Amino acid sequence: MRIIIVGCGNVGQTLTQQLSKEGHYITVIEEKSSVVQNVVNSYDVMGIVGNGASYSIMKDAGIEKADLMVAVTDSDELNLLCCLIAKKAGNCHTIARVRNPVYKKEINFIKEELGLSMVINPEEAAANEAARLLKLPSATKIETFARGRAELIKMVISEDSRLCDKALKDIPADLKKQVIIAVVSRGKDIFIPDGNFILRAGDEITIIGSSRNTLNFFKKMGLPTAKVHSTIIVGGGETGFYLAGQLISYGIKVTIFDKDSERCKELSELLPQALVINGDGTDKDMLLEEGITRVESFASLTNLDEENIMLSMYVKNINPKAKLITKVHRVNYGEIIGSLDIGSIIYPKNITAERIVQFVRGMSASKDSNIEALYKLNDERVEALEFIVRSGSPVIGVPLSQLNLKKGILIACINHYGEIITPSGESVIRDRDSVIVVTTRTGLDDINDILEK
Repeated sequence: MRIIIVGCGNVGQTLTQQLSKEGHYITVIEEKSSVVQNVVNSYDVMGIVGNGASYSIMKDAGIEKADLMVAVTDSDELNLLCCLIAKKAGNCHTIARVRNPVYKKEINFIKEELGLSMVINPEEAAANEAARLLKLPSATKIETFARGRAELIKMVISEDSRLCDKALKDIPADLKKQVIIAVVSRGKDIFIPDGNFILRAGDEITIIGSSRNTLNFFKKMGLPTAKVHSTIIVGGGETGFYLAGQLISYGIKVTIFDKDSERCKELSELLPQALVINGDGTDKDMLLEEGITRVESFASLTNLDEENIMLSMYVKNINPKAKLITKVHRVNYGEIIGSLDIGSIIYPKNITAERIVQFVRGMSASKDSNIEALYKLNDERVEALEFIVRSGSPVIGVPLSQLNLKKGILIACINHYGEIITPSGESVIRDRDSVIVVTTRTGLDDINDILEK
């Protein structure tokens, strides 16, 4: 597809990297010439220096032939104006990043009136992910497939786990029938495990199953399945505000720390059920006074990555049982902090880029592939793809044990008209099923690509 990306900040560059890698024809527009030069040198894309809201610049970028225009500058209003001009000039799909909470209540009106295909709010998307994790504290990451019917959940195996030191084929039947263990991350190594693979303490596993079965799996493992009852949030910015609002709606007791007195007044008015404290969340005495050693969860959501990381490490030390959420903006910190035991790490930039890339894949699916959804896992070394099976596919009607799958591929879930099936060797794929495939291979566009030729 022909895609124009306006704005080459972290989100814009992440999008450019991902979409160009997937074979799309990308043109970027950015006012800073040095940034454009860097992006053009790094990726196989076209670059234009200028204002993305300019009609002439849009024409130079090829808006009349574009399939999609994505505006992810730092200005909400500029993004919306870019979308309006793109829609009028090229009649293409448009996506805008809109962050100001003022627009939240009006977003449906704005989307409809401007003909936007998608609106993404990075802070709200990050808060949504954090809220999902606090509803299931044992998980480190949660994604959904099959329109919410199937879940992909990451968790870490402890030494006293029922799975520890067991081969997958020897896992008790009451656990095995609930979910598929699709990926194992051990240190720097990633595995798509077979039946002989032995799980160890400290392994991070990715399980896939129906929402009901994943919940049953956690119960049978003796892990917490109920939401937390209390949380302390350090950082009263937009992410903290959106997260607090969601948690309060779940009945969770929320305490918010923020250093800005004016912001604290705003939060007190917007969130009267929350306890808002005007103070430095890095003040250990203040945290102890507010019960940090007893709280069930802790979210460090300041705008300083280093502060968030250090806070989470401190809380982990004094309250090991607390569920931790750590917000990190710099995506290149991934390898450094991946080895730290600081709970679930939220990358707003990545979340935003992932949501947009998923939309693009949905558009592509109707053109030249049948990918319904795709998630990148484990630092993009693993893909989880949802395919729609079309009539005539060689995978239809053949027991899974008889399919000649390529190495590094696992069929993790089958959605048969809303019935989520955890597959076994005897399971059969039918026409119009959607199938979730987990793989360390890249470039799969069709369910047929999982088979050896």
